[in-house]
Amino acid sequence: MKPTIIFLCLFFSLLSNQSRAQNQSCVSESFSSNRLYASCNSLPYLGASLHWNYHPSNGTAEIAFRAPQSASGWVAWAINPNGSGMIGANTFLAFPGSGGGVKVYTTTFSSYAVQASDVKDGSLAFAVYSKQAEYANGYYTIYATLALPSNKTKVSTVWQASTQLQNGVPFGHGTGDNELSKTSLDFLSGESVSVGDNSRLHRKNIHGILNAISWGALMPLGAIIARYVKVFKSADPAWFYLHVTCQFSAYIIGVAGWGLGLKLGSESIGITYHEHRDIAIALFCLATVQVFALLLRPNKDHKYRIYWNVYHHTVGYSIIILSVVNIFKGFDILEPVKKWKHAYTGILVTLASVALALELITWVIVLKRRSRSSEKSHHGANGAHGYVFSHNQVV
Repeated sequence: MKPTIIFLCLFFSLLSNQSRAQNQSCVSESFSSNRLYASCNSLPYLGASLHWNYHPSNGTAEIAFRAPQSASGWVAWAINPNGSGMIGANTFLAFPGSGGGVKVYTTTFSSYAVQASDVKDGSLAFAVYSKQAEYANGYYTIYATLALPSNKTKVSTVWQASTQLQNGVPFGHGTGDNELSKTSLDFLSGESVSVGDNSRLHRKNIHGILNAISWGALMPLGAIIARYVKVFKSADPAWFYLHVTCQFSAYIIGVAGWGLGLKLGSESIGITYHEHRDIAIALFCLATVQVFALLLRPNKDHKYRIYWNVYHHTVGYSIIILSVVNIFKGFDILEPVKKWKHAYTGILVTLASVALALELITWVIVLKRRSRSSEKSHHGANGAHGYVFSHNQVV
């Protein structure tokens, strides 16, 4: 019992220390023009923080939003008066201006299908008394004085940081932490509760894992089995069943990942990753034709078998190449922790190394067999001639 109590004490102590460390990270920040803020919150994503002074007498707040970003990128902080997330967000945008300065726009997003021409400086659903932005030491900081919507102290906030600009204005951002960057904040108590869409991100992760396992790992492994294992006579016909099992499993898992991708795409109105989608559709079509072509596979001695082999190999290798390309495009879209991309790269390197080693080994085996076959043929011819010669001598 005592060890359990000690463990719990240590656990809660660590949580307390972590909480104090997070608070300290925003408390220690300072601002230009000797600006001071009574409250702050270290936001849970993108390394951002929010500082504010709340004035209950008139329902206004002075805020300072800070986030790390390159000088060529942009940051944003918003209040969503009627919901959470991007749709309906009344936003403050800070981005590079002409002459090395920093622009700050106020704009509202009404849909995900935002064009660069839609990003304009305008009014918000609540009063904004002042706005300013600056860039220093790798951080953008947005300063603003505003009236809290409907004089409510608890509001839904959203924030972003990205490097994507089009025609000089913010345009688009990544996924992952960028999609989770929203919280419900109480300007009076300072408490915040994450409202990130974890279920959607979870489904995106499942989509990526299914496709990486199927198209990106099982498909190449099945091709390696078909090309190299069948060279070993003791593996016949086991290699064929292993190859079919591997490729059919890859197809079933891949179709599940493809279907989930279609579902995610239908939910992302106005957001389309055209190349990733088009390659995925081509993969599904080629793989489906490849699977059903197995039913039309001619016998080994059939005169059309050579043409079927050429087709089968061409389509198979095309699927593998497109799969690897599209998986890396998926990594760029999802932007997961780098270790996952490194892990998949490691799998590819391992498969390529195994294929190279087996290529050398199987070539040695094939050349030795050809050499033995040639010797047997040569010895067989000499034996027949010798017998005739001997027989003639006797005669």
